[in-house]
Amino acid sequence: MSAVRSFWMGAATLLLSLLMFCPAVLADEGQTWVWLSSNDRYSKYYAPASVRIAQSVATSDGRAVATEIEAEIKTSFSYEGAEETIRNYKIDHVIPNPAQLSYSVAQVRVVPQSRTLQYLGETFYDSAGKVLWSKGEGKEKEMNSQQFDEEFYAAIIDTVFHQGEMQRLRADNRWILLWSDETSGVKTQVTADTSTMRRMGDNLVFWAWTEVRDADGKALEIKFDKRAVNLPQGTERIVTGRYWSPQAGWQALDDGYEGAYRMINRDAPEERGLVRLRAFADGYSTWITRYQVR
Repeated sequence: MSAVRSFWMGAATLLLSLLMFCPAVLADEGQTWVWLSSNDRYSKYYAPASVRIAQSVATSDGRAVATEIEAEIKTSFSYEGAEETIRNYKIDHVIPNPAQLSYSVAQVRVVPQSRTLQYLGETFYDSAGKVLWSKGEGKEKEMNSQQFDEEFYAAIIDTVFHQGEMQRLRADNRWILLWSDETSGVKTQVTADTSTMRRMGDNLVFWAWTEVRDADGKALEIKFDKRAVNLPQGTERIVTGRYWSPQAGWQALDDGYEGAYRMINRDAPEERGLVRLRAFADGYSTWITRYQVR
């Protein structure tokens, strides 16, 4: 397991120990905030009363399905979290002392069909509630295990749809093994994130994590990619992703097929992954078609 994955799993374990010390609900600024998680840098909250459906579409069977949802979220910072946030936003000229930064409140929009979240605006405060800095609309981001906002997204979606997004994020079987193979002491293992799985036509779309390690367990390469697998045809393509190597670190993934579909070869280790995905799609058909607009 890579250091990145180990960090996130360790953080999840830390959350359980923090439950007894963190209030589940805070009331301030006229808003009731429900606690989601904490670590040594950040605590995350959302306001259930702020969740509203901004857009929806009517399906052929007469249902109204939300396609845009807006809500308010809150993040509080430790000194280290404030320091990291100031550095990431490049606002040290505005907030020179991380001890000044206490929390931020943001308005966000989520789209369940594409698993995206976008900041519409965010304001940063000191401990007395004084505004330190504000920013406007941010870029739309797809939610996956490497996104800071993943829990915000899940909580907001669950408030509207009640499909268990947050439960799936924290489930022991969130990641399923697609296939593993060992050749000359070099082991390759591919896992799939079931929380990101959704069906789009014949394609099952999801994020996957690939690790290649030598006989001593040292990581030789890691891939984190979004892929689309055509289940009936047995083909797949890489939509986007990142690649890590000890020499170059993380960089954009170039799979060599320029986004085109490739055949999953029979009798190859990848075929075991295809069989696993077909079985998951059959067994969890309701999950992978959640929020679909038909």
